[in-house]
Amino acid sequence: MKKLIKSIVMATAASGFLLASSAMAADQKIAVVNFQEVMGKIPQTAVIMNSLEAEFKDERAVLAQLEQDIKYLQEKKKRDGSLMSVKEIEDLDAKLGVHFQDFQTKAKAFQQKTSARKNEEQNKILALVRQVIDNIAKKDEYDLVLEQSSILYAKPDKAITAKVIEQVSKLN
Repeated sequence: MKKLIKSIVMATAASGFLLASSAMAADQKIAVVNFQEVMGKIPQTAVIMNSLEAEFKDERAVLAQLEQDIKYLQEKKKRDGSLMSVKEIEDLDAKLGVHFQDFQTKAKAFQQKTSARKNEEQNKILALVRQVIDNIAKKDEYDLVLEQSSILYAKPDKAITAKVIEQVSKLN
């Protein structure tokens, strides 16, 4: 009998806590922002992508030339291989190997370098976006701002994405 009363008291207390916490949550003002949409629509993203393209244009051209050289040597071997001596084929294979190794080394370094720069620039934009979100949250007195991809559903009136895009765009 004591166990039954004890479990009823515990269940009542637990449900009371749940009701109290949901009542507190109802008092909170919540907003939702879609970071992907913000990053895709603000002009700063396009500016940075264009500047990164220009920054790495020469290295990209070197890689493209190496790729063309490799293709040319492969086609030459395929086309003229039956007419070449064993020594010429070995020399061509060695040249292909050197070009391919050079291409792989440069491509890997290029990928790492571009990724690092892109992340660096995106972090600057993210800091700017977060600052704008903080300002909107303070101004409009939001208690909580959530990223849209982390929630299943939110009423459209909770979205502040357009407001964030507008304010970040003005900072350009």
